[in-house]
Amino acid sequence: MTEPTPADGTPTDGAPASPTPTDGAPADPTPADRTPADAAPVPAPAHAPHADGRAARLSRFLSRDTTGGLLLLAATVLALVLANSPAGSFYAQVRDVSFGPEALHLHLSVGAWAADGLLAIFFFVVGLELKQEFVAGSLRDPRVAVLPVAAAVGGVALPALIFTLVNLGAGPDALQGWAIPAATDIAFAVAVIAVVGKRLPPALRTFLLTLAVVDDLIAITIIAVFYTAGIAFVPLLLALLPLAAFAVLVRRGVRSWWLLIPLGVVAWALVHASGVHATIAGVALGLLVPAVATARAGVTHVGADGHEVRHPLTHHFAERWSPVSSGVAVPVFAFFSAGVTVGGFSGLVESLGDSVAFGIVVALVLGKSIGITGASLLVTRLPGIRLDPTLRWGDVVGLSFVAGIGFTVSLLVGELAYGAGSEQDDVVKVGVLVGSLVSALIGGTILAVRGRRRGGAEA
Repeated sequence: MTEPTPADGTPTDGAPASPTPTDGAPADPTPADRTPADAAPVPAPAHAPHADGRAARLSRFLSRDTTGGLLLLAATVLALVLANSPAGSFYAQVRDVSFGPEALHLHLSVGAWAADGLLAIFFFVVGLELKQEFVAGSLRDPRVAVLPVAAAVGGVALPALIFTLVNLGAGPDALQGWAIPAATDIAFAVAVIAVVGKRLPPALRTFLLTLAVVDDLIAITIIAVFYTAGIAFVPLLLALLPLAAFAVLVRRGVRSWWLLIPLGVVAWALVHASGVHATIAGVALGLLVPAVATARAGVTHVGADGHEVRHPLTHHFAERWSPVSSGVAVPVFAFFSAGVTVGGFSGLVESLGDSVAFGIVVALVLGKSIGITGASLLVTRLPGIRLDPTLRWGDVVGLSFVAGIGFTVSLLVGELAYGAGSEQDDVVKVGVLVGSLVSALIGGTILAVRGRRRGGAEA
């Protein structure tokens, strides 16, 4: 996998991307380095050297909110169709084919490679988003961040509680999946907002993204703490070496794929061998990337007005890896994870009769919406905490239902809780799919209606 040419046209040959201070220490950011452009990813200018290339156009296409959601939806539908067709046995055989070096604990099935390997790319991008938000984004100011953070906590806690209450009488095995409905799928949720919320204020998307980023942070912590059976400390400690080398290189402004990708792969393999879920390595790598542009670590873009704008490396790597994540990693994971044999309408009804599936559906649809809206209402009762002036509570209600789309991470937690390919795992997939679909329909309808009302009022 090669890295595209940077937008500023600078070489990616292991040397720092920009002049290095003579004293060997990173230069302090200049005032231009602290511009609001660093607070959120900004696309490369249209006249950048590679902007008209075919690869650049494909990258921009895959980076769109709607594209990622549509690819994810297409992969899910295709998996369901294949799993419930005469080709179902072939689909299962392909998913279960194993390959890789046994000595390195990497003799994995295709499905496991998708969940443990490709999904690490998705979590790397999540790590970049977390770093950017905490250092230079909306989570930097506690007064601004407290509302979406509280909403995210409410949207995690209440669904987990509802699932637990529904499954109290089902035994301890069923309760292992308490965290399944806690996650929000960023790709699907943002795609719904992009499709139905065109007339809604931009603050709604910002609220959702901030909520989803915090939600992912909580989900990552849950996976690391509650779904790690045993830890082999020797490989885990060894993983610190490639992580440290990666950190040193990116802080020196190195962007060469042939240096950074091998370090990332070694770190991922060692974390996987330790027993900690390998996607945590992706998050760790993302968090190590500098989120403030300096003279040494950053990328310079030339704006349409001819002025140079310095962007942090979190922006640069997100620009490079988001298309890979949304266009390849997440759809492939969905294809090999969502293929459950439903058994027709009667089989679907039977699966939803299971307390695990029923608990997931109720938790995603009601738990997310009530938890997010309720927590937001409570926090705004505090002095100085207010909803964005351009938003109304109806917008928040619609967003809270959209946040009930818990696909990618929910499926991953289900596999960790019950075992990939197990009978209970199939029930989990039905619950996640149905709950996410219902949440998307309700939330999308509410936001579409509100968008039309705003459009009519503006006209």
